[in-house]
Amino acid sequence: MTKKKKYTKAEILKSISVETGLKQDQIRHIADLFIREIKTALVARKTIELRGFGTFELKIRKGRAKAHNPRTGEIVSVQDHGIAVFRPGRELKQSVWGITSLEK
Repeated sequence: MTKKKKYTKAEILKSISVETGLKQDQIRHIADLFIREIKTALVARKTIELRGFGTFELKIRKGRAKAHNPRTGEIVSVQDHGIAVFRPGRELKQSVWGITSLEK
């Protein structure tokens, strides 16, 4: 089984810095603002649409009276709660459609 490769925020920022010639601190600030705006919009129950990439939205997951804590096996009750959901857009789907293996 092949371990999935991660591409971290730091690596993304470095790549953008190289491509644009801007300092990584500037790019980090802009990226942090962008992420904060997405979080703020989700908390405000707004849908975020990034054309060509995908959509972030809030879904409400129903609670259950009997759920199991996976660590302890204890039966607990879970309240209704929000979850952030991402749906890829058409362009992103088409870009990754032909990938058949996680190996490169």
